[in-house]
Amino acid sequence: MPTPFIPPQERRLLAIGLSLMAYLLFTCIDSSAKWLGQVGIAAVQVVFLRYAIHLVLVAAIHLPRHGSDLVRTGSMPLQFARALALLGSTSLNFLALRYLPLTVTGAIAFTVPLLICALSVPFLGESVGWRRWTSIAVGFVGILIIVRPGTDAFHPASLLSLAAALCTAFYMLLTRRVSGFDSPATSQFYVGIVATVLLLPVVVFFWTWPSTLDGWIAFFAVGIFGFAGHQLVTVAAGLAPASVLAPFAYFQIIFLALSSWLLFNQPPDIWLYVGAPIVIGSGLYIWLRERKLAKPVPAAPSIDSH
Repeated sequence: MPTPFIPPQERRLLAIGLSLMAYLLFTCIDSSAKWLGQVGIAAVQVVFLRYAIHLVLVAAIHLPRHGSDLVRTGSMPLQFARALALLGSTSLNFLALRYLPLTVTGAIAFTVPLLICALSVPFLGESVGWRRWTSIAVGFVGILIIVRPGTDAFHPASLLSLAAALCTAFYMLLTRRVSGFDSPATSQFYVGIVATVLLLPVVVFFWTWPSTLDGWIAFFAVGIFGFAGHQLVTVAAGLAPASVLAPFAYFQIIFLALSSWLLFNQPPDIWLYVGAPIVIGSGLYIWLRERKLAKPVPAAPSIDSH
């Protein structure tokens, strides 16, 4: 078994800064994925790049340090299920990004804490009171405002984005389970190896090399930023409690709005300004309620947990 991780002394301001940098990098992942889609790279190849590059970096950095401990796990089924959940989230999100602005996929992803709260009842046996159920319902009203089903503005890809959020919720619930017996390095290794092995036989039929400089930059960035973002989140989690860091995840909507506007000429519409605060407010209320009840605070949401 890996050596138990002993957290360093708390340094909350540094942890907050590292978390914000991680959310900026996660925004860069989605921006790179959307850019690659626009230059003709298949979605399955973009997902493969995300995990194959991640796997190479994890092995290069952690294998010399951890040796065979890197691949030892207390539960192979849980690690496999966790990796599948994240692979599903990433695949659905990258596909949705081809049709939706970054701000819309981002706002839908902020339903993750609501979904975690709802799923904790059947999967973790937790009790959720009427206040949090009401907050969950209000949050999904915010999503309806953003995607506006039944109108010309509605795009079916919104359902892909919502399914990605559901996969992320399962991923985070499973992460809670494996964090009790596996190190973060081991968990990152299995995320990379499972996705890479599963996608390799498929991606060869879709492979296309970028033909422009910006395509090549995005080609490598989608994996490098994913690994770097995860590293920053891991370090930040060791420097401050989750209850301190969770609210700062919502700053990512600012990064997404800027990227969507500046890179893709897709400024947020008025309905995002109405619906997103409702979703974010619902997530923050659940965070406050969990904190008051002294329960584990839901992991901070990101677009596909990357």
